[in-house]
Amino acid sequence: MATKAPKTDEAAAGADAPAAASGSKKKKIIIIAVIAVLLLGGGGAAAFFLTKKPADAKEAAKKPAEKAAPPVFLALDNFIVNLSSENGDKYLQAGITLQVRNEEQANYYKTNMPQLRSRLLLLLSSKTSEELLTNEGKLKLSDEIIEQAEIPYNKDEPTPKEAEERHILGVFYTSFMIQ
Repeated sequence: MATKAPKTDEAAAGADAPAAASGSKKKKIIIIAVIAVLLLGGGGAAAFFLTKKPADAKEAAKKPAEKAAPPVFLALDNFIVNLSSENGDKYLQAGITLQVRNEEQANYYKTNMPQLRSRLLLLLSSKTSEELLTNEGKLKLSDEIIEQAEIPYNKDEPTPKEAEERHILGVFYTSFMIQ
């Protein structure tokens, strides 16, 4: 009598192998398809956002590009003043340059230069060396220079708050020496 030999695990594994191989192939195809869809979707989204111009950019493209005007500087002659002190032996030598909006504004200050220099001489001579030795003191002095320069030079002129075109953009020290 012939008896059938019982199936071993190897034989069972061999019979299931084709079924497992076909399931494994299907999983690989599905994974590849999902990855391809994600890549195509991501690439499409990236292209959409990178090539899309914002509404502001479209409006800006329609307007002619305005070139930024170069800065206009008004260099003042050096100031040499005695500083306010108990014994009066300290003096300041300072080179000051004002940054203004345009040539028209520079010409306005050039026209009124004697008054401007007088105001700044009075301001500088009222300072002590201790005030001016610190950065904070120099920054405060810059603000005070702007304030003095923007006071109207004639009674009929509008105040600087009303005449925004006369606003000084910056004060720069080209030399600053206290002795």
